Amino acid sequence: MISLKNKYYHRAGSVCCGFAAALLALATFTSCDDFFEQNSDDVLYADKEHLNNAVDTIYSVTGILTKMQALADRTILLGEVRGDLVDLTNIASNDLRELAQFNVSDDNMYNRPSDYYAVINNCNYFIAHADTALRSNSNDYVFMKEYAAVKAFRAWTYLQLALNYGHVPFFTEPLLSKEEAEAAETANKADLQTICSYFINDLMQLPERYNTELPGYRTIRGVESRMLFFPLSIIRGDLYLWRATVTGSKEDYRQAALNYYKYISERNGTNSAYPTDLAYSMWDAGSSTWTMRVSRNITSSSEAFGENGELIAMIAGDSIRAEGNYSELRNLFNSNEDNDYKVSITPSQRMFDISESQAYAQLSYDGNSVEYAPAGLPDHESGDLRLCTFYSEGFTRDRATGERIETQSIGKYATRNVHIYRRMMVYMRMAEALNGAGYPRMAYQILSEGLSDRVMQTSVFPYYDTEDKSDSLFLAKFEFPDTRYAVMDVGDIIGVGSSTHNMMGIHTRGSGWTPMNAYYQLPNDTIEPDASKRAQLTAEQQVFVDSLLLNECALEFAFEGTRYYDIMRFALRQDNPGEFMAKHIYARRGQDKSGEMQAEIKANLADQRNWYLNWKGKIGY
Repeated sequence: MISLKNKYYHRAGSVCCGFAAALLALATFTSCDDFFEQNSDDVLYADKEHLNNAVDTIYSVTGILTKMQALADRTILLGEVRGDLVDLTNIASNDLRELAQFNVSDDNMYNRPSDYYAVINNCNYFIAHADTALRSNSNDYVFMKEYAAVKAFRAWTYLQLALNYGHVPFFTEPLLSKEEAEAAETANKADLQTICSYFINDLMQLPERYNTELPGYRTIRGVESRMLFFPLSIIRGDLYLWRATVTGSKEDYRQAALNYYKYISERNGTNSAYPTDLAYSMWDAGSSTWTMRVSRNITSSSEAFGENGELIAMIAGDSIRAEGNYSELRNLFNSNEDNDYKVSITPSQRMFDISESQAYAQLSYDGNSVEYAPAGLPDHESGDLRLCTFYSEGFTRDRATGERIETQSIGKYATRNVHIYRRMMVYMRMAEALNGAGYPRMAYQILSEGLSDRVMQTSVFPYYDTEDKSDSLFLAKFEFPDTRYAVMDVGDIIGVGSSTHNMMGIHTRGSGWTPMNAYYQLPNDTIEPDASKRAQLTAEQQVFVDSLLLNECALEFAFEGTRYYDIMRFALRQDNPGEFMAKHIYARRGQDKSGEMQAEIKANLADQRNWYLNWKGKIGY
């Protein structure tokens, strides 16, 4: 059985060496090697009726964070190895190979549903017992930040379960006995739609202020503790987006877009901004040769917290393997001494095909025209430049024999911590939700140029000026004031003028000056006054923008663990989801000379039951 019952014991061991004491003092934590160190698998403080003091509450929260560590690597690997953008080398483990071939055994190290339920049961206990009515001398609720953060963890974890297993045992009360655990395994199963609906309603009960107010434990070993918590608005956005994907609800797509926008508009406080920033890889304007330059770091590897930081949330990892929650991602993706310079995961042919198929629009020195980068450039520099910015191939020499050893580096994996959410994901998912809601013109604008109120007035609102004004009224909720959001222009690229611009089209991050790219244009981009014709045009544009979005997800989020789920979402919107899924996953190794896909995948992905993991008949299909 799923080892839920392993979490019911009534004593909790030390959660972290000195961590709670350090947090109570709000001092920088430096006395332990790692963020968390838990010596028990028990439900934390299960012998107490209430969590009503700082020590109990902080120990419990840090214990949940410890449990989250066990999910970190598999969150990335389940989302990437089953997708179409990576392939495995001949040294990859059998567990990874099973994932890639959709033939996962019960004893596969990445098929451990009990780890998810360890997080969930500890969250359930905290939610049931935290004293949320306790107030400080200033009459503020003392533990509501932790309460809201734990609810976000629980919603995220259940969503991961549903995405990976399809049908999952569902319970929201803590299991504190063997009998309760055994009953929970068989009593109630929930699917993706049910999970999304429950947690949309659950998170809706939390006060608005906790969308941005997170537990404040300051800096822990150089990492801002706020990055260890998942923002409520993003979790809500994901729940609405997935439910909309299943039901086709236009209103759910709208709510998803609004929640992503809520995070953008509130992330840095009232009357602030969280723009895309102008980070891009580009060929040097006016150069007589093709010479690449990078304006700013686009790999999202920085874990520094700031108003304009790309990283939003992560799961912290241990620094040494002996601690038990050490992330192996660096060793799986990058050549180094620890793995004898041999990687297990490498970009697929499909990844190269998508990247190289993009038309790179090089802006002329005077900014009046573009030319397109040629095919066949070395080091994967044709097409979109994001891939060659964070991925490189090289070699080293064996110290003993002098033998040449091929090496690989993926800049996205240069840290022991596992990144979960970042800024471009929020903007991209907002665009996806807007497209699903029936606003492909606005979604396209996010990809091609970026948003500001000025751009909205000229390039979005006129396309949705309906008689009942319902579309205009909805879109008016997305405010990007010109005083805080300024869309980049040609001067930013060719170095003319003193620009304070901070917004750009996401496609421009790697494919050149998109606003003038003739190969990246919205079809039939006209204002259609007739309602029936406008509806038909909108439907056609939605299909086109969906294809842009799915490709952009590959270009922007390659190797970050989102790809399989991205394909799943787009597949579920199709008339034939299985055919769509199979077509994309089977394309992993490209085509042979006959045009047939070469992926070595045994499972029939046309059958949706094969999309999911299962474990001993207790969970999954």
